[in-house]
Formats: sequence, C-alpha cells, structure tokens
Amino acid sequence: MNPRFQRLTLLTGSTTLDALAQTKVMVFGVGGVGSWCAEALVRSGIGQLSIVDSDRVCVTNINRQVQALSSTVGQSKVEALKTRLLEINPGCTVEAFSRVFSRASADSFTLESVDYVIDAIDSLTHKLDLIEAVTQRGIKLYASMGMAQKLDPTQLKTGDIWETQGCPLARLVRSGLRKRGFQGHVTVVYSPEHLPLHREIPISCGSAQCLCPKRACVEGEAARPSVEWCSSKKVINGSAVPVTAAAGMILASLVIRDIYDRYTREPKGETPHEAAGL
Repeated sequence: MNPRFQRLTLLTGSTTLDALAQTKVMVFGVGGVGSWCAEALVRSGIGQLSIVDSDRVCVTNINRQVQALSSTVGQSKVEALKTRLLEINPGCTVEAFSRVFSRASADSFTLESVDYVIDAIDSLTHKLDLIEAVTQRGIKLYASMGMAQKLDPTQLKTGDIWETQGCPLARLVRSGLRKRGFQGHVTVVYSPEHLPLHREIPISCGSAQCLCPKRACVEGEAARPSVEWCSSKKVINGSAVPVTAAAGMILASLVIRDIYDRYTREPKGETPHEAAGL
C-alpha cells in the first residue's frame, strides 16, 4: 500500500484504492474549478491523469487557481499544474495538453482510452463540443456549470443538466444541446446563486490595460506571445476560491464515489475501463 493514501484506504478499502490507481481521468480546463479537481484526484490515488488547457497563468488567477503563484505567472497552466501534481504523487502518470478542445480536435485526444472526463471548460461552444464527443463515446462525464459571481459554496448542487435551475451557464448549455439535437443526460455541478458585478476597479482583464501576460514563459524556450481569451469575452465576471474549489472537489468526489460504488458490486480484478467493456 502506498503510504500517501493510508487514510483513504482506511475509508474505502484496498480494492477501491487499487481501482483508483488503474483509473484514467481527463480534466478539460484547469482554472478555478478544474485545477482543484485535478489535485483532489491525484491526492486520492488516481493513477493516470490528463489535463487540458491552452491558457497561461495570469496574476488574476492567483485568487482561485491552485497552480497560480507569483512564481508561475506567464507559465503554461497545465505544465505548472503538472509539476505540482507530480510533487504530490510522483507515481501518478500526468499528461499535459496545452491546446484547445473543439469538435475539430476531438480525435487528437484519444478519448476512448479514458474512464472519466471532467468538463471544467468555460467556453460555451467548446463545452458543448466536449459534452457531445464524450457522450457519443459512452464515457462517463461530470461537468461544471458557471461558478462566477458566487460566494456561498453551500449552495452548490449536483443534478442532471436538464433539471438545473438558476444557473445562467446551465441555461445556455441546455439551449445549445437542444439545438444540436442532444437527448442524453449529464451529471453537472451548479449553483443558483448569482451576485451583482462590481465594475469600479480601473484595471481589469478585457480592458485596454489587461493584466494577462503578453509573453509566455516556457522552460527551455525563448519567451513567445501568450494566448489570452479575455478580449473575446463580453464580460469578465468575478469569482472566489471557496466556490470554485468546492465545485472542483465535488467533481473529484463524483469520480471517487462512482469507483467506490462500482467496486462494491463488480467482479474484483477489473478496472472501471474494463468493466465498461471499453
């Protein structure tokens, strides 16, 4: 038994821990929600993790993203997070993909090799593309809805996307899925809370004085122009780590609990991937 996971083993038993070690999870979007989800999965013994995000660490990420530090501003989010995750568990296989998921790029991610997918993308089109691609392949998906403009993590809920209420992003996702003819079901984390936006700060992302790094710092390479998404957003919303981190933890717990539940009734010796016939 890996001593890192002794306390978890006392809770779940060694069979579940063995299953976690053989499980493959892919997290799309490692911002305020996805970064905490990825860390929780690695701290819970997940053996293989892929993290996907094309963005660079911005100083404004420090209030809510686990890999965002003064020392990592300008670095690739996935590379900075990978370094942290391997410090937690060097035995975990971590793949970092610094690129965008879309309908056109879906095949490049070899989704068929994954047991679980976490959707923590905040771009609506790419979010819809991911939900379609993953469900078409029969892979279990857990998705985060909007976590901006919220302060109260106790209002977070889980449920089917079609049953969500009070979340603006979930409403847009439902509408987008209907337009695409999607009739499947997706378990999501959402919150009906919505606080007003304060606009009195003079400098912010999306403005002429945007704080996003203009040059990307990549170890072993010359600095190069950074990719930033802020200029394409109509509004930059506020967000707080108690909510975003709690949502990420809930997403991780959905994976862990599903494995725990499955291993109380499935034949021992099969990984979740094998048990699903994939």
